[in-house]
Amino acid sequence: MATSAPAGSISFVEALNRSPMRAFQWLTVAVCMLILVCDGMDLQLLGIIAPLVMEDFGVDRSTFGLAMGAALVGFGLGSGAGGIIGDRIGRRYALAIAAVVFSLATIGAGSAEGVWSMAFWRLIGGLGFGSAYANALTMASEWTPDRWRPIAVSTLSVGTPIGGTIVGWIGPDLAIARGWDGTFVFFGFATLGLVVVILAVLRDSPSFLLGQGKTEQAKKSAALVLEGEIDLAPETHAADLPDGGKIGIFDPSFTRLNIGVGVAFAAAAMVAYSILSWSTTFLTATGFTLEQAGNTVSIGGITSMIGSILVGAAMRHFGSKPVMIVVGAVLLLVLLALAGAVEGLPAAPDEAERMVVTALIGAAGAFFSAGIAGMYVIMAAGYPSSIRSTGIGLGILMSRVGAVSATAFGGWLLDLGGTSVIPFFATLVVCAAIILVAALVIDHHVPAAKKA
Repeated sequence: MATSAPAGSISFVEALNRSPMRAFQWLTVAVCMLILVCDGMDLQLLGIIAPLVMEDFGVDRSTFGLAMGAALVGFGLGSGAGGIIGDRIGRRYALAIAAVVFSLATIGAGSAEGVWSMAFWRLIGGLGFGSAYANALTMASEWTPDRWRPIAVSTLSVGTPIGGTIVGWIGPDLAIARGWDGTFVFFGFATLGLVVVILAVLRDSPSFLLGQGKTEQAKKSAALVLEGEIDLAPETHAADLPDGGKIGIFDPSFTRLNIGVGVAFAAAAMVAYSILSWSTTFLTATGFTLEQAGNTVSIGGITSMIGSILVGAAMRHFGSKPVMIVVGAVLLLVLLALAGAVEGLPAAPDEAERMVVTALIGAAGAFFSAGIAGMYVIMAAGYPSSIRSTGIGLGILMSRVGAVSATAFGGWLLDLGGTSVIPFFATLVVCAAIILVAALVIDHHVPAAKKA
């Protein structure tokens, strides 16, 4: 719905829409990206060095899944709680608190002596990861005009995969040089410096400050990006229904959208986190060195970023329904091929065999990320403004279900197969099929540009 304001005044968003992007806005987006990159580094570190930690703890993969899944449980809780905190005390301080929490929790993970203590520290860290994600996206979106907001938010969504790629490159070498415990301490202290950057650079937006009744602070913040004296008014939104009421998220008109997006988001996240969290484990068990396995996961991280960026353009040109059908179908075929390639690896795979596996993991990364990013595009277009945040939040909640399932049960599926990865990949193939079917269930698709 359109933003409105009293006569003679305009909202901050309307003022931004009339102005060019300023240096402070770009700097804000850049710092938010840095936060999410560091968030991704700390979040995905355990998955990269998991074989070393399991060996030291003397546990099997299914037992270690408890520690792997703890951060994602915390992430889900932290996203909700962090959003509430951000709305009450401001995004700036909420981000600072989140950075302190996940940095100190990463340092604490280096002192873990078993699965349960590792799970505790990862759960605490997850609270910070989730809060940082929610507030960084909110902070960036509130400082960008309508014409730049989709680009800024979609670009920020690859911050966590970038962090995972970085840790995939340097994590194994650090673990060899410092031990897995020293690696956690190194990354924890490195990301703790974010707190200073957040407090020194970021400012709560005038939109938020006006909503809190802090008019003078709002004027000072607005002066960072707007020229001249502008009479700013708090943002108000028109109701969705003529009588002033609002359509709820569980209105029957959204049933197919809720179900389709929910199951597709959970399925795509299940595939993504299974590959990202357990690849180093099943690859090192089939003859890859830890460094080779880490580099393979890094390739998947790079291709996932490419897939996230390209799917939006594809959906605008062709519409979301055919794109999601293609994404689900191709992902299914790629996972079948990957299962066959890994299953057929000899005890000491040669370079050509490793390249095939790496290429297939890269392809899987592109398409499972396209599925996740595609859900964001569909939700943003499918839900009206009055319930868009709730709808997207519901989708993220379902993605956490898939992510937690992947990290918690991925090790169990690998153990179930013994030396075979068939049970593991059979589950992921079913998830890809769910994405394909969900594209047919959803009835609020993004139309192709030529039909818009």
